[in-house]
Amino acid sequence: MELMSNQVFRLLHDKTSGAYPAGIYRVIFDEAAINKTVCVCIQLADTEKIPRGGRRKQAKTKHPRKKAPPALLGKLIWMERDYLERLQAHKLLITVEIEREPIYFTPIESPEVQEIFSQRCRAMTGFLDFGKMKESILIHEGLGGLVRDAMATGEVCRAYVYKQWSTLCRLGISEISLLPRRDRCGAKNVSRPCDPGGRKKAGRKTRTQRVAKKASGIDLPPKQPGMSTEWRAAILAADNQIKTPVKPVMSTRCTLILESSFVKKFRPENGVLVPVDPKLGEYPNDQQIRRVLEVEIPRLKRLLQKTTLGHFKRSLRGLIARNWKGVSGPGHTWAIDSTVGDIYLRSSLNRAWIVGRPIVYIIVDVWSTAIVGFYVCLTGPSWNTAKISLFNSVADPDLLGEMWGYQPILSLNPLPTMCYQLMCDRGEYLSKAASLTAIKLIPCMSYAPPYRPDLKGLVEVLHRIEKDAQFMFEPGAMDARRAEFDLRKSHPDESAMTVRDYVQYLHLIFGEYNLTADRSHRVDAHMAAAGVFPSPAGLWRWGYEMGIGVQRAIPQADLITTLLTPDTARVGRSSIVYAGNDYYCPTIQAEDWTTTARNFGSWKISIHYYPGPVGRIWTPNTNGEGLLDLKISDQAKTSAEVTFDELSDSIANVQMQHAEVAHQKTLYALQTLRKVQALRNNAIQLTQEAISKGQGATPTMTEARAVEVACTSNPRGSEAQTTEKLRDEAMEAHEEMMRAMLSAGDDEEDDHV
Repeated sequence: MELMSNQVFRLLHDKTSGAYPAGIYRVIFDEAAINKTVCVCIQLADTEKIPRGGRRKQAKTKHPRKKAPPALLGKLIWMERDYLERLQAHKLLITVEIEREPIYFTPIESPEVQEIFSQRCRAMTGFLDFGKMKESILIHEGLGGLVRDAMATGEVCRAYVYKQWSTLCRLGISEISLLPRRDRCGAKNVSRPCDPGGRKKAGRKTRTQRVAKKASGIDLPPKQPGMSTEWRAAILAADNQIKTPVKPVMSTRCTLILESSFVKKFRPENGVLVPVDPKLGEYPNDQQIRRVLEVEIPRLKRLLQKTTLGHFKRSLRGLIARNWKGVSGPGHTWAIDSTVGDIYLRSSLNRAWIVGRPIVYIIVDVWSTAIVGFYVCLTGPSWNTAKISLFNSVADPDLLGEMWGYQPILSLNPLPTMCYQLMCDRGEYLSKAASLTAIKLIPCMSYAPPYRPDLKGLVEVLHRIEKDAQFMFEPGAMDARRAEFDLRKSHPDESAMTVRDYVQYLHLIFGEYNLTADRSHRVDAHMAAAGVFPSPAGLWRWGYEMGIGVQRAIPQADLITTLLTPDTARVGRSSIVYAGNDYYCPTIQAEDWTTTARNFGSWKISIHYYPGPVGRIWTPNTNGEGLLDLKISDQAKTSAEVTFDELSDSIANVQMQHAEVAHQKTLYALQTLRKVQALRNNAIQLTQEAISKGQGATPTMTEARAVEVACTSNPRGSEAQTTEKLRDEAMEAHEEMMRAMLSAGDDEEDDHV
């Protein structure tokens, strides 16, 4: 048997001899030379107290006494090693571990607490030195020598030393056990009701009370009584009766609470009971009501009361993953969405005509965030136009360039093929045409619930990027967000681009996005070491390995907080962020750390990390025992087997190549800018020429759009026929009439047939 210093064991009942009472003991030291093991008893199994002598206590006291401090420990027990070996052989001696409270792992911030802690450590130096403590106990056969040295070193009394020695025996013989527990002072979060016959209202006296006390020495009672238990219960009950999707503002909320729970008198008037206004002091004021609601209702619940459940889930909930979670790689899942372009376009037939704002479809690869295809049209969004977007995504780029009149930019290599899963809008998902298309081409289709654009937010962000890029220099473009604040008016007369020009423009913008978008946060250490360009691509892996060996029986939490490097991490909106990596554990999600950080701001926490694999860190469990074991996320920047030194080398390598990457981006941006400027100048010139040559009355925007749609969709049809067709909202009738128009063009009398 080998019992180490500071080890804790549990002693069960020995029916044969019972030399020592059953309980929990801490080993001070084990000396095999004299066959003795010196221990102290922390807690006995028999918790019955021996009745004290003397007078009997009074039956009742006016004010309850404070909680009694824990009993002093520390009496040395010289146990026989042979006897303990026999107990261990019969499984009557079991080694145990005592968990520390989280406060012992938190850094000391208060200078006053730090001074007290330093004084305790200085006075108990002899007890913390294992060799000196063992030698003194063996020589003096007790603690007398250590106590005298401690009194002289720390300039303290004997009771002070024995109190600290009792703390060391109870919590463990280490410096951290001497931490002052100032957090238990003041009874934080304890209700102090001002019930009748109980405590008086706390706080500063009113001016009337102060004047009366100073002038005549009279203690006037306050006009507004303190919060009582009955008032508190009535406020909470009345607040629960306010059943609305969103709680009203606090002033209205207080009025509703007073009306429902504190108006208790009525008088008859014309056969109707009319409420009587309560007097001052018969009801809580708004400040007291607000205080009760803010203390009794948690912050997250109060936040839910201020908004709807849908808005909370969409914009305020804690993030638990990345949008590419569950996606195996590029080409697996695409997301499609349409929007109205914030730009006015000209007619391709006559640039003097304005055809209005286009409908823009974008298809984006969820895993790589690359734009694989887009489509610009003038008709409303439907599955028919969405299918064209899919075609543009997988068609030959040379074919698309030939149809739209631009030189294709092969930004994605290899070229995209049809995806496995497509995320679309609910209206498109439920259409019969979409089901037929999915049966043939797309194995899996999905859609986001109504009013939940956050579940498909990647496409929404790309729409905003597209609109912001055109706002600065495209004629006729407008910023919808600024237009809402009336800071910029829309000017359709300034428009110059046709649909063809706009498609070419978007092709250049999206090509630049695919080639130059900063995705360095998606590139892991292995990719950076291989020289991967920081564009939309990457894959994450994680894992780690760690081991600690010591000769003393120290709890794992003590090992972590003592031997590992301390630092600070940040609680972010989706995880614990440290060194650019995301860490998580189920407790963080269960206690809504990320939700609190997102709504009330992030905060820093103390952590300890192993200066090897980056797969795991530890932080004090503020709402439980011990430490939280945080593991690296699958979507983190670094895999778990990479060390912190290797990660630093990778970061340094990326920084050394930053100038080269920025240079390449700058060159391509300059080339794109020249192409865009050339396209813009050409569009403006053609528009000005068309306007100067125009004669006669200019059609309205609606008429011009109808002519534009008629010419693009049915070259052989007339404007009147097409206008009549556009007024029909039924898609099947519209398509039937279009087929009739196309078949009518194949007349035998037509010379062109």
